[in-house]
Amino acid sequence: MSSDFVFNKEYPLSDLVEFVNEKIDSTKISLDTYISTDNMITDRGGVETATKLPSATKFHHFKPTDTLFSNIRTYFRKVWFAEFEGGASPDVLVFRTKEPKVLDPAYLFYLLSDKKFSEYTVLTSKGAKMPRGDKAAIMQYTVFVPEPNVQRTISSALRTYDLKLKANTKINQTLEHLAKAIFKSWFVDFDPIKAKIETLATGGSADDAELAAMSIISAKPLDELNGLKASNPEAFNKLAQTAALFPAAMQDSEFGEIPEGWEVKPFKKVIDKYVDNRGKTPPIVENGIPLVEVKHLPENSAFPNLNTEKRVTEETYKTWFRVHVEPQDILISTVGTIGRTSFIKSTNFGIAQNVLGLRFAKAIEPEYMFYTIKSHRFQHDMTARLVTTVQSSIKRKDLDTIDILVPKPSIQIAFCEFVEPLIDEQFVNNTQNNDLAIIRDTLLPKLLSGEIDLTNEVVE
Repeated sequence: MSSDFVFNKEYPLSDLVEFVNEKIDSTKISLDTYISTDNMITDRGGVETATKLPSATKFHHFKPTDTLFSNIRTYFRKVWFAEFEGGASPDVLVFRTKEPKVLDPAYLFYLLSDKKFSEYTVLTSKGAKMPRGDKAAIMQYTVFVPEPNVQRTISSALRTYDLKLKANTKINQTLEHLAKAIFKSWFVDFDPIKAKIETLATGGSADDAELAAMSIISAKPLDELNGLKASNPEAFNKLAQTAALFPAAMQDSEFGEIPEGWEVKPFKKVIDKYVDNRGKTPPIVENGIPLVEVKHLPENSAFPNLNTEKRVTEETYKTWFRVHVEPQDILISTVGTIGRTSFIKSTNFGIAQNVLGLRFAKAIEPEYMFYTIKSHRFQHDMTARLVTTVQSSIKRKDLDTIDILVPKPSIQIAFCEFVEPLIDEQFVNNTQNNDLAIIRDTLLPKLLSGEIDLTNEVVE
């Protein structure tokens, strides 16, 4: 095929690629190598480790350099260039080039990453409740095929942006994992409290109990704590002050046993204000202030993605919305994919009707509530209150009934002091990623169409 192929022409995908139907036995697949639409990340954000494996005995067998495309609600643009071998669910299409010398696999990935392709799949999709891409229509999508060296040059230029985005995302995932681990230790497992209780129960002194809690909070063994006391008494004293905030006893509650002096309150008692956009769609323009929808609350980021397709004018932003989000507000998705959550640092955007803003601070710290909402317990309690029609949804009145564990304010503040630097560093990386993604997504269609010729221009 490659010897007589005519380049610099448009072809339907059916001439160039195939859907992989080869199967792999489920016994050869692990959580690390299983890909479904659930663990693919929106807007080409890559993939996450799966949380469960289905009962199927076989999966679609993908290999490195295949392109995987989530075929449910294709407007989420879940596209991934495979980096390892594994198995995919039926709702993930696996594309493979018929002849890599004709269509470079990396170039195919960028063709399928183009918004034109996802928009085409939306227009030709089937089904209302759970729209799926039409595989026959997808194969009729036409693409321009330049010379192989041009394909590789374009892919390499775009890959530079993707690698930087991936590096920042990995750093942020590590920071977020650390923040979640602190939250779980303090407010789910109650590790500092239990360390005190166990020390006292085995005959330890009150001072021993405080040291045990300090060891848990700092993740340092006792000998290192003694070294810290000698080398950095200020840090040691600060750690001691934090440990002293935790009680050394538990009490009964509707949550089960909780630390002494802490409370359980319904959501409506801790929220200051709900922020929404009147339940309607504002007038949309191509350029202007971003309108954040559910799909812009990423699974792999603590912040909303402001690289949105829908925008509003400044006049609409000022006059149409009833109220605007503020720093430290929390966004949560209330329809479709329920419970996605973002923390607000930058505020120049509007929110769509299926996104709700939550404002705290008077009764509870926003950072504490951000990780509470992301916790397994809160997500489970939301799921139990869903209203299921065409799309699942949760109402404000049902959110109001969810019970919240409320630690003493001093402990919440101490938690914020631990996680605020982690959130701030994530935000810096996230802002850079938003800027890089805008540049990449602006370049992508221009490079694919030949509007920018890399043989004559340098892309920075």
